[in-house]
Amino acid sequence: MSAKSSKSKIIDKAADKAKNSSLKKDTINQEDIIFALDIGTRTVIGIVGVQEKDKFKVIASEIVEHKSRSMLDGQIHDIEGVALVVKEVRERLEKKLGMSLSKVAIAAAGRVLKTCQVHVERECDSTKEIDLELVSSLELEGIQRAQAVFDDEISKEERTRFYCVGYSVVNYYLDDYVISALAGHRGKKVGADILATFLPHAVIDSMYTVMNRVGLEVVSLTLEPIAAINVAIPKDLRLLNLALVDIGAGTSDMAITRDGSIIAYGMIPIAGDEITEKIAHHYLVDFNTAEKIKILLSEKKDKIAFTDVLGIKRTVETAEVMEVIKPAVELLAQTVAEKILEYNHKAPNAVFLVGGGSQIPCLTELIASKLGLTDDRVVVRRKEFFSKVKVSSKKLAGPDAITPIGIAVTSQMQRGHDFISVAINGQKVRLFNSKKLVVADALVLIGFNPRDLIGKNGKNIDFELNGVRKTVMGETGNSAQIFVNDKPANLETVLNNGDDIKILPAVDGADAKIKASELVKDISVRRICLNGAQITLEPKIFINGKSADINENIQNGDIVNIEEIITMGDLIKVCEIDPSEFDIKVNGTEVPQDYILKDSDEVEYISKKFKKIDVDYNIDINNNDNNDDYYIEDEIETAENNESDSNYGNMDSYAEEAKPRDVLTGENCLNIIVNGENMSIKNNNDSKFIFVDIFNYIDFDLSKPKGNIVLKLNGKNAAFTDIVNSGDVIDIYWDKN
Repeated sequence: MSAKSSKSKIIDKAADKAKNSSLKKDTINQEDIIFALDIGTRTVIGIVGVQEKDKFKVIASEIVEHKSRSMLDGQIHDIEGVALVVKEVRERLEKKLGMSLSKVAIAAAGRVLKTCQVHVERECDSTKEIDLELVSSLELEGIQRAQAVFDDEISKEERTRFYCVGYSVVNYYLDDYVISALAGHRGKKVGADILATFLPHAVIDSMYTVMNRVGLEVVSLTLEPIAAINVAIPKDLRLLNLALVDIGAGTSDMAITRDGSIIAYGMIPIAGDEITEKIAHHYLVDFNTAEKIKILLSEKKDKIAFTDVLGIKRTVETAEVMEVIKPAVELLAQTVAEKILEYNHKAPNAVFLVGGGSQIPCLTELIASKLGLTDDRVVVRRKEFFSKVKVSSKKLAGPDAITPIGIAVTSQMQRGHDFISVAINGQKVRLFNSKKLVVADALVLIGFNPRDLIGKNGKNIDFELNGVRKTVMGETGNSAQIFVNDKPANLETVLNNGDDIKILPAVDGADAKIKASELVKDISVRRICLNGAQITLEPKIFINGKSADINENIQNGDIVNIEEIITMGDLIKVCEIDPSEFDIKVNGTEVPQDYILKDSDEVEYISKKFKKIDVDYNIDINNNDNNDDYYIEDEIETAENNESDSNYGNMDSYAEEAKPRDVLTGENCLNIIVNGENMSIKNNNDSKFIFVDIFNYIDFDLSKPKGNIVLKLNGKNAAFTDIVNSGDVIDIYWDKN
């Protein structure tokens, strides 16, 4: 053949390919397309096909390996990693087809598979044919009953929620007789045995999260063994007692048929990765290299070359590798056989193996031996056995293509029967109609964070006020508001097809706030006269031992002390006045201690050891014209008590005795300096001497202000209630500025 002829054929082939691609785009209705994804432990396989009469035709496919071990034992571990591979598969298929793909069918591995079988019955009108709508309704009732039974059976301690991912009809009944199909018949009663399969919500949720990340809407969800058996063992073969085992990388899924039905599903916790890991450990290679060595074993080469992690290039005999992996292969075969016997109670007529792991050399013979079957009764199922599937791609020639094709075929079979559509805040979601669906189920599938449903309470402030622990509570958060079709609802509200769900997000409560002013009983400023001295009563605030402004915010853990003079009792306490030793009056009248002091009140307290007298200096020999009030001790005899009137002649000495003395001597003397002069004051009562008391001993007229009064105690500004000790220096003067 000439070079020109070869080139011409290549050009013609490319033209035909472009023509076919264009034809597909123009002639295939996008709504009829099924896009299926098989998300495996090692690879992601994408299938696009359409139903043509009684056969499903695959028109495009792609296989992409995970860049890292994003999947373990069939479970998604790295959502971002899996999403990147899914996106790559999708984009490659879209490029091939010349159209976008927005809806997808998926399947879950039976990693923690649980099953439940139930029987349902329903009376019907014997004059009418049984239609598909009645059959679908009967099946749905069975699924819902299985969900209810399963929920009752699981341990109350087991908090994991399970989701129905698929079901099979074991038997149909017409008037209590087993029948292969109900549609078209007439009878008084119909029934069905339904085998439902369940997986944890976490498994399903992770798959939906990946699909959401790449903008794909899930329109079909099934279980991998259900998908595989719909292709590998069609209904006309299910009269036989057959076992189908899908051996993947992380898990092996199983389904068993008998008497025309699928009677059991199961999961085997080991698969191809156990063999890969055995190779990796023995030959000191990374996982990917070990996987390639395992694949080369099925190609029946004599020798295998590879480079280990030390950089050493090695070539080993295939027989040697087979000896290395023999214990792991035997363990896999033994486990598969035991699981089949557990569910089937005997060896089946035959065993079909599918999945990439089924190609491990000697596996079929070992399983046959464990089950007591001849070697030809355990076989690897390939595409040449497909009776109702058209596949042209060489990529899908092996047993690893069974499950992805089965996912697409199962999606076609389930169309319009197993899902309901709802909208959540405008986002459309399709839910597998396996039970009485509620709002919570829809939220799980869109990855809604349950914490967003409950508003958090604001932070509290714990502090100490005058030695007492106090707590100011933060605001209570408001929970999310849920509406279904504009009516108030909750997480348990039952959903129907077409429902519109709206969620107003929860609102967190504000953190607690409190100012010092809110802890004060009375923030008003009042002025009173105490024994002739003007005193301003206003609260004093100390936070953590430091003077603070009244508008300062209290923080968590603060120690707050507030000094307030509100009542007469407060004043007595601060001034350390002993009511038993002093007569206390307000505006000339005695008041109780709970009396609330008012602005401009005049408070006077006088020692009960002194008596008030009036001295008329008109009769004094000093001819003093002023009338002043004086206090004399009770022990001093007055003129009235003198036996001789001649004491009037001594009025000068009497008056001198009656005047306040600048210096007193004796016990309890207070030695201080006032305005530069030394003073000794005898404190006759047990209470402490406070600043305001000094006005009883000095000549300072407070009634006629000559500016702002300045009070100094040891050089610092003083308050009237400050305590005065011996040795203190006091300055009192008017500041005319």
